[in-house]
Amino acid sequence: MHDFKMPQWAIDRVLARQGKLLAHDDAAPERTALVVIDMQNHFLDQGEADAPPPAQSIVPAINRAAAALRQAGGLVVWVRTLFTHGALHTIPHFHQTLLTPQRFEARCAALSEEAHGSQLWPELDVRGEDLVVGKTRYSAFIQGASDLDGILRARGIEAVLVAGTMTNACCESTARDAMMLNYRTTMVHDANASLRDDEHAAALVNFYLFFGDVTDVAELEARFRPSGEPASP
Repeated sequence: MHDFKMPQWAIDRVLARQGKLLAHDDAAPERTALVVIDMQNHFLDQGEADAPPPAQSIVPAINRAAAALRQAGGLVVWVRTLFTHGALHTIPHFHQTLLTPQRFEARCAALSEEAHGSQLWPELDVRGEDLVVGKTRYSAFIQGASDLDGILRARGIEAVLVAGTMTNACCESTARDAMMLNYRTTMVHDANASLRDDEHAAALVNFYLFFGDVTDVAELEARFRPSGEPASP
């Protein structure tokens, strides 16, 4: 897990802008979704080129966040990146310009719908009441990527918590687009992972400065805990 602490200068700027550390800590949990991005075998197996080294370490934090939100009446959504031939035709520069031919072949094979690489990591606590959604772009909210926006709106969701991997790619892209679609958006820093500590930190600081909240799982657990219930040991 990344060792992250929001720098004081960023906190000071956010306080000057919005007057409080967290703008969305009053969001109703029953109208909140935890959106977990790309926690799939391909991105967590350390034998894969696309796997951030800290990704496996955030699994317990994600499971804790999911449990806390479920107990409070919220929704958990597991988002899988999938390779489709439709995506190849609509965003070919990503597949054929930004990837070497070898990386293209390996990624597409690993992320096809039924491939082992595209399946959710087995240690994730996925429950029957959760949703699993596929996406074909970095952001789960951008037009053409998935049906996530429509699914959340149909369920009355107003706030989004973003977890998963990588912090500065699919997670940040999803979180920024969620904010621009008017969701009250929070990135959960100890439930996100990237390749390096500095990449992870840069994404979180920039998101906090301009787009929404950054918090940790312990704060969410305290927020969602029923009144009078003691903290877990």
